[in-house]
Amino acid sequence: MGGSQVTIKLTSDEALVLSHWLEKLQMTDLSRVVDDPAVWAPIHRIAGTLDKALPELFASDYDQRLEAARQRLRPED
Repeated sequence: MGGSQVTIKLTSDEALVLSHWLEKLQMTDLSRVVDDPAVWAPIHRIAGTLDKALPELFASDYDQRLEAARQRLRPED
């Protein structure tokens, strides 16, 4: 089972918002949020994969793109 792989598909909006959240998570005192060190391997792998897949991360209008993605993903009231 350890060699099996799982594929997760995200929209570009989902990927951008998740990437930003993971970056913030990695910059916090993680021991308060994640109590099992084994969780960090997949978190770092997901974050690294998103970083490589999202050219938007380096766009000059990144903040605007991120906010637009957030707005599109928020449920309507």
